[in-house]
Amino acid sequence: MSYFIEPLVNGKAVEHADIQVSLLGVVITGFTDLEYEEKQEMENVYAAGRYPNSRIYGQIKPTAKITLLAAEVEAIQKVAVNGRIQDVPEFDMAITYIDAAYTTIKHKLRNVRIMNNVRKSSTGGGAILCELELIISHVEIVI
Repeated sequence: MSYFIEPLVNGKAVEHADIQVSLLGVVITGFTDLEYEEKQEMENVYAAGRYPNSRIYGQIKPTAKITLLAAEVEAIQKVAVNGRIQDVPEFDMAITYIDAAYTTIKHKLRNVRIMNNVRKSSTGGGAILCELELIISHVEIVI
């Protein structure tokens, strides 16, 4: 006996395994976490009545961080002046998401600079991970 299986409405979701990150012109695979956002200040303007009359828009504040395996950070340190990853000049970070239909979604973190150099390890913790805070100017959606 066969059963009819409804197709997925939206197909396959994009997942962590579908992300490709290019850092300093090199595709890296040793990242476990990636987070970036742009947050814009917005405020309602009130006048007569109880509801907002208009709205004002302020600065866009971007933030980003990436968690790399220690070996990836060591590789960056080898090419950094004096081994200080914070001294690596501004660069762009390309992030590509590949969906099930092999179409790509591309984002660029612009004018990236690494703000810290950290190692964190604990007993039974497994791989040594390095959460790097990044300062960026903006996120560009590549169309």
